[in-house]
Amino acid sequence: MNTKTVKLIVILGVVFMSTSAIFGRMVTTPAVLTAMYRMLFTALLLLPAVLLKHRKELLHIRRSNLLMCLLCGVILGIHFTAYMESVQYTHIASSTVLVDTEVLFVAAILLIFFHEKIPRAGLIGIAVTMAGSVIIALGDTSGGSNILYGDLMAILGAICSSAYTLIGRNQRKYLSTTVYTFLVYSSAAVTLFVAAAATGQRFTGYALSSFGYILGMAVFCTLLGHSIFSWGLKYISAAFISMAKLGEPVAATIMAVFLFGEIPQLNQIAGGIIVIAGIAIYLFAKENAELSKS
Repeated sequence: MNTKTVKLIVILGVVFMSTSAIFGRMVTTPAVLTAMYRMLFTALLLLPAVLLKHRKELLHIRRSNLLMCLLCGVILGIHFTAYMESVQYTHIASSTVLVDTEVLFVAAILLIFFHEKIPRAGLIGIAVTMAGSVIIALGDTSGGSNILYGDLMAILGAICSSAYTLIGRNQRKYLSTTVYTFLVYSSAAVTLFVAAAATGQRFTGYALSSFGYILGMAVFCTLLGHSIFSWGLKYISAAFISMAKLGEPVAATIMAVFLFGEIPQLNQIAGGIIVIAGIAIYLFAKENAELSKS
C-alpha cells in the first residue's frame, strides 16, 4: 500500500482515538465497567472476521503466543481502567498528555531490562518530558487531591500501555492484527469482568446512553484507533506512529473546549507543550540513532 495513504489513515486513527476521553467523560458507569464493556464490544465486533478469515490461525496458535496475548489483555485492561478513571477526576488536557508519556516508560524498560542505549538527545527529551509532567501535576494540586489522583491514574495508564506495547511489538511478528487484537481484547474483557465482580460492581441498571458511548469507544477509539496503529506497523515506521499519536492531546483538548467548555489552565497548556516537545525530541533522537546504525 502507498506510504502516504497509510500515513493519512494513521493520522485519521489519531483523531478517532482522541474521542476516548470525550466518551469517557460522558458515561455514568464505573471505570472498570466502562473498560470491560469497551473490550467486550470490541471483541464481539472482531469475532465474525476471526471466524470467517482467521479460524485456522486461531486454532493453530502456539501456546507461548497465546499466553503472551492473554498477559497483554490483563495489562491492557488495567490501562483502560486507569485511563477511564483519570478522565473522571482530572482535566482531559492533563489526562491525555500524561497518558501519552508511554513512550518514555518504554525507553526506561528497554534501558533497565534490556540495556538498550539511549542517545544523549534522547535523554534530554526524557528530562524535558518529566519537567512538563511535573508542571502539570504541581499546577493540578491546587485543584484538590481528586485532580492529582486523576493525574496519577493517567500515569499508571501510561506505564501499563508501555508494557502492552513492548509485548505486542514482539507478538505481532507471529500473529495477524485481527487475531492478536481479538485475543488481547477478549482477555482484557474477562480480566475486567473478574475485577468488577470481585469488587461488587453491578453490571446493569445504568443509563442506556452510557452503553451507546461505550460502543462508540469500541468502534472509533479501539477499532479505528488502536487497531489502525497495529495495522500501520506493517507498512510504516513505529517512530511515525508514535509521533502521530502526539496529536491526541491536542485534538482531545479542542473537543473538550467545545463540548464541555473545559478551557485548559496555564499550567496544563505550558506543561502539555513541554511534554509533547520532550517526547518529540526523544523520538527524533531514537530514529536518528537507528538510521545511523543501518
